[in-house]
Amino acid sequence: MPQVVRSRIGAPHRPSPVTPLPHRFRSLADREAVEVLHRAARVLVASLPALTDRLVEALYVQEPGYRAAIESGRAEVWQEVHHSLRHNVGSLIQPREFRESAHRTSRWIGETRAEQGVPLDAVLHAFRMGGAMVWQDLVDETARRDPDDVRLLVHVAADVWNFVDEHCGIVADAYRQAERRLSWRRENRQRLMVAALLDGTARIADLAEAAAMLGLPEQGRYAVLAVAAAPRGPGSAARPPLTLPGGPDAPALWHPGPEAEFAILPLAGPSGELRALAAALDVPAGVRAGIGSAVEGLAALGDARRLAETALRACPASGGTVLLDEHLPDALVVSSPALAGALADRVLGALGRLDPADRDVIVETLTAWLDADGSAQRAGAKLYCHRNTVLNRLRRFEQLTGRCLTRPRDAVEVSLALAARRLLGT
Repeated sequence: MPQVVRSRIGAPHRPSPVTPLPHRFRSLADREAVEVLHRAARVLVASLPALTDRLVEALYVQEPGYRAAIESGRAEVWQEVHHSLRHNVGSLIQPREFRESAHRTSRWIGETRAEQGVPLDAVLHAFRMGGAMVWQDLVDETARRDPDDVRLLVHVAADVWNFVDEHCGIVADAYRQAERRLSWRRENRQRLMVAALLDGTARIADLAEAAAMLGLPEQGRYAVLAVAAAPRGPGSAARPPLTLPGGPDAPALWHPGPEAEFAILPLAGPSGELRALAAALDVPAGVRAGIGSAVEGLAALGDARRLAETALRACPASGGTVLLDEHLPDALVVSSPALAGALADRVLGALGRLDPADRDVIVETLTAWLDADGSAQRAGAKLYCHRNTVLNRLRRFEQLTGRCLTRPRDAVEVSLALAARRLLGT
């Protein structure tokens, strides 16, 4: 505990940044004031239980931040206050003997109250209330014993209040350190819980706790967003600069993965909410994003993450957003790359005998025709050529591959083969 009545010729507790002033000896009045202080402090030590009772009651009445703690554990608070007063009042009499134990007590109180969630302002107010009550009792006891001695206490008043301020600083420092530790533990626990939910390894028994911790309904509707950035240079941010609908305060929990960042998206609206979300997603150029299908409940978030990864794999290399529900054929292709590659080789393999430029023209025409729902007119408009040119290229494709584009089965296989070529580079 810091020495309440410091020697004017002793070394300061901390090195001073400036040249110390010449030493001067304590005056006779100072010495008399110390004696008066010691006499009154010894009386306070003898009546500490009563002083503790009064301070606890004053805290209950005047400090709302302590009221709940006192109601739930008055005996515990009483012991804490009594312990603190015993060391602090003892420091008035024997500073050196009580210094370290008083410091430890104040640090312990700061850490304990931080863990209990008592506001720091309330803890500091409690210390100042205790200081004020101790000082008033010192004055009252001195006045009772010899009223003329009260004037001597002026010589030690600054020391007493500096003592109170110093311990408030110790309490505040311990409180903030404990708060940082608690915050780190909370964030780490939340991170581990989100990871378990997205991995599908969370236990059913832990879902209620997870819902409370994350502020999410256990049986709500959810989707998962997966985001992967285009290749970046050294020193770039880990998370792509992506803004969710609703701005930075949008209700989403992010979690990093080895190849993508994931966000848990709570859903509250109709089934078309995912489409609106995908349309409103602000995806910068070069960033790939995939949104999986909606699932029911926190227990299904592992499935939602896998669906989001599938949507991400179906996203073009150039970037953009893929909503899985609107790209299911592409999702089938990327879900089984080996089978998709085999299909592409079987359907489009004959085109490998063509000149690359010629092959690319046929593939481009096929893609435009399928995107135009089989309309040669619209495909020609997109390709800036006549519809007959489109039809001639399609007939050439049929001749080379033996496929008939008017046959539904062949049209489906051609569409999937083109998706495999686009997404897998086969």
